[in-house]
Amino acid sequence: MKKAYLLLENGKRFEGVAIGATEGAIGELVFTTGVCGYIETLTDPAYYGQIVMQTFPLIGNYGMIPSDVQGKCALAGYVVRDICDEPSNFRAETPLEEFLRANGIPGIAGIDTRALTQIIREEGVMRAKICYDEKETADSLKAFKIEDAVQAVTTDHIYKVGEENAAYKVTLVDYGTQKYVIDALTERGCAVTVVPANTSADEIMGTKPDGILLSNGPGNPADCAQYVAEIGRLFGQVPMLGIGLGHQLMALARGGRTVALKYGHRGSNQPVRDLTGTRTYMSEQNHGYAVVAESVLDGRERLKNLNDGTCEGIDYPKAKAFSVQVYPTYARTANNTSFVFDRFVKMVKEKGYAD
Repeated sequence: MKKAYLLLENGKRFEGVAIGATEGAIGELVFTTGVCGYIETLTDPAYYGQIVMQTFPLIGNYGMIPSDVQGKCALAGYVVRDICDEPSNFRAETPLEEFLRANGIPGIAGIDTRALTQIIREEGVMRAKICYDEKETADSLKAFKIEDAVQAVTTDHIYKVGEENAAYKVTLVDYGTQKYVIDALTERGCAVTVVPANTSADEIMGTKPDGILLSNGPGNPADCAQYVAEIGRLFGQVPMLGIGLGHQLMALARGGRTVALKYGHRGSNQPVRDLTGTRTYMSEQNHGYAVVAESVLDGRERLKNLNDGTCEGIDYPKAKAFSVQVYPTYARTANNTSFVFDRFVKMVKEKGYAD
């Protein structure tokens, strides 16, 4: 088996075994704490430009299931403790490593992911590279920066999903959306028109939407000034929901600011408190930036992360809009965040703000 090396910006080096594609990679090293859901992680466009490490030790045990794929595979690289070569699941069609090779994603297995996680938690997210020469150095990492992230993952054309005669029409601005977001809307009786990220406010309103959804996506929200300007023109026209990056861009459009988190929130076990009541939700998240709630004009913080106190959701009652940093879960069960979609569709139906 071919040796591989993970080099960190701080000079540390890990030796392991090469998996997936073998051309090497440079990216921003992050970790995700999900025990399952590696298919969704691998196909979340919000990981564009990042080398993703799974903290759970065994990955690939249920193979790759095409119907669970959520979007473009945009990772720069993949890091695991152990990879399963022989998956056991009646829905599996290919092993994980075959998927990595097919999508050009280099990876490394057999390293101490616990030690690597501790480094990131103590020192913060850092640049890293996967390479195959033991003499390779980390010098080339200093110049690396994730650029044009949204443009790399957004759709390049307008398309429609759902029944044409649906009672309600939602226009989804694709900054790097996932399939489940569209499924959640169509399952609730909406026809969805998906438009590229650089679509103007006039063009968006030209689709005659009953509601607008600003999707999740990758990158630093501060690099998205052109999208922020168009969102500002949309405020108050029809009910609007922002998810993930869409939440951050919505806040910037209302004069707010965002800050980089030390190591981000990535995984399916982030506790979030609803400040309007007593409920706490265990949520799925993937972001490295947070909105400073008090900086947002006419915004009222609604959701708060119980680990670090950062903002996870904002209401805009005057503008018939709200946003969430969390990834709303799709299924309608009692203890998850699918209420986000229910609330948005209710706003669309009533053409106004809904608690």
